[in-house]
Amino acid sequence: MPSKNYRLLPKLFKQVPVETVSPLPGVYIRGIALDSREVRPGDLFVALSGGITDGHRFIPQAIRNGAVAILGDHGDVNTTVPYIQVKDSTRRAMAYLAAALHGFPAHKMTMIGVTGTDGKTTTTMMIHRILVDAGIKTGMISTVSAVIGGEERDTGFHVTTPESPAIQSYLADMVTAGVTHVVLETTSHGLAQERVTGCEYDLGVVTNVTHEHLDYHGTYEAYLQAKGRLFEMLSQTPRKQTGNFRAAILNKDDQSYPYMKRVSPPGFISYSMVNEADIWADHIVNTPEELRFTCHFGDKSVPVKTKMIGMFNVSNALAAIAATVLCLGLPIEGAVKVLGEMAGVPGRMERINLGQSFTAIVDFAHTPNALQRALETVRSLTQGRVIAVFGSAGLRDREKRRMMPKVSIANADLSIFTAEDPRTESPNDILADMAGAAVEAGGIEGKTFWRVPDRGEAIRLACQLAQPGDLVIACGKGHEQSMCFDTTEYLWDDRVAVRSALADLMGVPGPEMPYLPTRMS
Repeated sequence: MPSKNYRLLPKLFKQVPVETVSPLPGVYIRGIALDSREVRPGDLFVALSGGITDGHRFIPQAIRNGAVAILGDHGDVNTTVPYIQVKDSTRRAMAYLAAALHGFPAHKMTMIGVTGTDGKTTTTMMIHRILVDAGIKTGMISTVSAVIGGEERDTGFHVTTPESPAIQSYLADMVTAGVTHVVLETTSHGLAQERVTGCEYDLGVVTNVTHEHLDYHGTYEAYLQAKGRLFEMLSQTPRKQTGNFRAAILNKDDQSYPYMKRVSPPGFISYSMVNEADIWADHIVNTPEELRFTCHFGDKSVPVKTKMIGMFNVSNALAAIAATVLCLGLPIEGAVKVLGEMAGVPGRMERINLGQSFTAIVDFAHTPNALQRALETVRSLTQGRVIAVFGSAGLRDREKRRMMPKVSIANADLSIFTAEDPRTESPNDILADMAGAAVEAGGIEGKTFWRVPDRGEAIRLACQLAQPGDLVIACGKGHEQSMCFDTTEYLWDDRVAVRSALADLMGVPGPEMPYLPTRMS
């Protein structure tokens, strides 16, 4: 008889809405893996089809590493261990089995999902901090990290929503740690690829849905529908002993609002910076030091201030207040206190100061909408010029690489186009597309914009061009810790790169510029 850490596979299948073609073997499993290299003895290996490769090719390696059974959607697969063919989506089956393996941890906690194109991480962290400050034992899974019982875990280099086995493992650890509430940053990939299936959401929040990931979703409408799945899932969550409310929080200022209204449960909550809504803001003042506004809901009007600058953070704060105060019943005074104390989110409008005569900022803005909002924000922070450094990722939405230069030509004084995860595409080809769009928008190469393939040299150039009182902003990487060239991830942090460039410029000690394969020497 296997140890208590093993579960009988047929019993797991009885607990999930998944149909199989082949008979279920009476084997015990201890875990679920979708990467054959990470299989441990006793694991169920999930062979995913589609994408870049077919997981069925790696079944022999998974078996060598100790897989006791294989899950997939192909017929006529000959293996030396039991093979289970599913009728349904393999990803959906994997997600439900992962939840069942861990005893459906989401059913034991209040689950809060935050989705959107821009602002997800910030809003997720705001909600988490407000709940923790109120004395609620709260876990968080974001693109920056996972927080479980006060312990922070890195979620990787390039991470959207983690895969379902990892999510369910995190949630199980949270239950063990006594967590009662979870804030889960929920991406469109996480929704479309069934990574969050089995997460049993109680509360859904959307920040906005703008141009992004159309390389994957195909159309804006398909992207919008993927985001909307979060709100459709609210009605599928079974009754919980922890409480049974289902709530949606929607941005009335965003183009996604009409669609999200249709797919959300009745009684959704709207928020706005420009329209009357269930919760709204006015008297907005954005300064280099802080952001101030008045928050209105019901018969209350409450002043709010935060060090997290940028008009977009008004929306993020309203969404966080709606979730914690209007939905979860926390006092507004506590939420306002936390927002006033928050210094910021890593890589989001993060200032880098070595005593230089100009302002230097690193931001994650990597979509046309986010770049425009970032540039509009920093324009109000300086009397000098705005110098923007950014790129456009390879093997992703090609339309973005023409939209973003046009945004920068219109909103920055100087633009420097550079590498940003080119993957298997040529960085020079990407920059050529960007330069062509910049010229169409009225840019002049060598005068208002430059092409510099090496990101470190691009940041150096921006700092060299900056005069006293100017502002340099490096966009697109934010908190991320690597950059992908071909299929290799090179260690990279924009914040380290900016510090290195500033130190060289000023002749003071500083970190070395991280290496990228585009470096000339």
